[in-house]
Amino acid sequence: MKISKTYLRKHRIKLTLLSIGLIWYAFCLPGQLFQEPTSTVVVSVEDKLLGAKIAKDGQWRFPENKEVPEKFKTCLVLFEDEHFYKHPGFNPVSIVKAIQQNREAGKIVRGGSTLTQQVIRLSRKNPKRTYFEKFKEIILATRLEVRASKEEILSLWANNAPFGGNVVGLEAASWRYFNRSPENLSWAESATLAILPNAPTLIYPGKNQEKLRQKRDRLLKKLLENSIIDSLTYQLSIQEEIPPKPYAIPQITPHLLQKISKKHEGQLVKSTVEYHLQNQVNQIIKQHYQQLSQNEIYNAAVLVMDVKTRRILAYVGNTPTTVAHQKDVDIIDKPRSTGSILKPFLYGAMLDNGDILQETLIPDIPTQIGTYKPENFDQEFAGAIPAKKALARSLNIPAVKMLQTFGVDKLHDYLQQMRFTTIQQPADYYGLSLILGGAESNLWDLCKNYASFASTINHYDETLGYYSNEFCEPTYIDNKAVDFGKKQREKNVMNAASMYLTFESLKEVYRPGAGQNWQYFDSSKEVAWKTGTSFGFRDAWAIGTTKDYVVGVWVGNADGEGRPGLVGVHTAAPILFDVFDKLPKSEWFTAPFNEMVDVEVCAKSGYRATDICEEKTSMSISVTGLRSEPCPYHKIVHLDQNEQFLVNTSCESPDDIVQRSWFVLPPVIEHYYQEKHPFYKKLPEFKSTCVNTREESIAFIYPKEQTKIYLPKGLNGEKNDVILKVAHSDGEATLFWYLNDTYLGKTQKFHELSIQPKAGKYTLTVIDESGRELSKRIEIKA
Repeated sequence: MKISKTYLRKHRIKLTLLSIGLIWYAFCLPGQLFQEPTSTVVVSVEDKLLGAKIAKDGQWRFPENKEVPEKFKTCLVLFEDEHFYKHPGFNPVSIVKAIQQNREAGKIVRGGSTLTQQVIRLSRKNPKRTYFEKFKEIILATRLEVRASKEEILSLWANNAPFGGNVVGLEAASWRYFNRSPENLSWAESATLAILPNAPTLIYPGKNQEKLRQKRDRLLKKLLENSIIDSLTYQLSIQEEIPPKPYAIPQITPHLLQKISKKHEGQLVKSTVEYHLQNQVNQIIKQHYQQLSQNEIYNAAVLVMDVKTRRILAYVGNTPTTVAHQKDVDIIDKPRSTGSILKPFLYGAMLDNGDILQETLIPDIPTQIGTYKPENFDQEFAGAIPAKKALARSLNIPAVKMLQTFGVDKLHDYLQQMRFTTIQQPADYYGLSLILGGAESNLWDLCKNYASFASTINHYDETLGYYSNEFCEPTYIDNKAVDFGKKQREKNVMNAASMYLTFESLKEVYRPGAGQNWQYFDSSKEVAWKTGTSFGFRDAWAIGTTKDYVVGVWVGNADGEGRPGLVGVHTAAPILFDVFDKLPKSEWFTAPFNEMVDVEVCAKSGYRATDICEEKTSMSISVTGLRSEPCPYHKIVHLDQNEQFLVNTSCESPDDIVQRSWFVLPPVIEHYYQEKHPFYKKLPEFKSTCVNTREESIAFIYPKEQTKIYLPKGLNGEKNDVILKVAHSDGEATLFWYLNDTYLGKTQKFHELSIQPKAGKYTLTVIDESGRELSKRIEIKA
């Protein structure tokens, strides 16, 4: 102990300096050698490159990849540092040779640096070469050898070495010069990249090609001489061409790359996108774009989603159009007018609420509510049509009638529960136009909610229950799983039966004039799908779902310009089914029988059958449908023995009166219904000898609810007549028309009258032969 203290006192200065030196040595190397910004890189679920965004400093520098391919590693070590695995970070023999050559040349012509020293030099931004700088490199190199393994040092070199131009690192160089990943390079390609950092400003693809080839071939010869490759491989390798110029980095999902870079800039992100499917969808969009652009339709977007995992499988934010036509705009999350694409949600909500059944008759007659006048796509009227068929044919007037019955507030509440992010205004702001494109949505939200419907049905089949977070956000990040929440017995928004029955209706979707055997529909694949077209032909939609996949398509112009023919069924639907053709075939949904019940339904009206319904049929409905209204259209009537006339006891013996159930529609509905249904039987007339106790019905078709009428103008700018229409339950009735006290004329059978009065307020009166009177106050606007 005494000797030790004496020794310490005697050598305290040396020991202090030694301690300081050791501490400095321990901390001389920064914890992170490289802090330069890196490119944002997105890969597929199979780890294939989908796209990359250049780093903030303008360099193609991919995020760190710790794996260095064996071919490149072998070439690099043989070319740059043959004793790499043996030295402690520097090679004394190489340093001595470098000093001798530099003396002879009178300048620094050789550095003698090992790969470890090169890593240090790169991390210190390539300072000016001096012997003192070389000494510092050696010290830091030995420290790096202590801290990191040889493989880690090679990885640092491969990720940060310059490869010419604005290319840094092996990963970026491999894609820029050979358009493939490093692990897929040949021996010749690996050798080419191994020699580039030796003089990256002088020799790289596109510059000094012949010198580059000579250096590569010398390295290949060295590989042959060291028995690393055989003679055949050598001969084939030297025949490979040097790439003439850099390739562009692949941009297979450019719009998804934009989205990801906002939150993950400078990172390598593994997405949920399937590489092969994405390429197929890109090709489909490219083909359709070539056709659509001939009609000056330049933009389209497609989203493909896995229902069960809610993962995005393909993401096409736009067509390969030009900058002038906004090719860089990601349409998928941009709000656009919905057209008819929200109709299935109204239909499902009304089933869920017990307001309708699938076959319930919905009025389809000329309608004007205030100044709002919806029209069907074919501009025809069916009088009344089953709700299911109205949805399948995407008829506008029945949809407005349904929404008017259901209530805008209630539908708005349903949509809020489904988390439509762009429907932010109160219900009154949208009014009845909500169901025909008065609101805006985007492809993301629509696909999310169609998938939520499908997933709800699937989960109910598996658990006989629901999940609390069924209407969750999808994901495009591979390691981010969707949380469906906890299992529960209560429904979230709608019950599974209502959703299932909605999809059953959407299997039969077709457009008027196209026929039920729609030309694009592949009957071998059961798909629930819906199209939509916004006002002015600005947006065309098509969204379809199976048990496993949702595909959504939008077509239009990003600047909102409408085009003739920009209709969902003609532009978006063909893309939809081309994409479905690339997806595996799915089984159809399993019916949620625990939430369904069989009931008797009136065959003619689609309402729950009453005792007096003539024809009844059994139908599976949602249990909530038990709350729906019973059939209001069947009445008991009294007929004579031949059933030709209505009678009563004033003209017929009670013993001779025949009681029958009769299907009777309101006069306006009846007026149009009988045109489409020739077997519809109107009520017979009263027998002439009877006292008529029947209340004949008379009603305005136009004007109906509105009181203000605007005189329409023709193409020549002159005002056209207003066509007044009335329906009467007696097909043979004669009607007399008056405007104030002025007699206008009479009509028989078809009660239409043209007028062109001056602007002002009037009383319009219609009287039939029996004295029944119908009046309405109107105001004519010029």
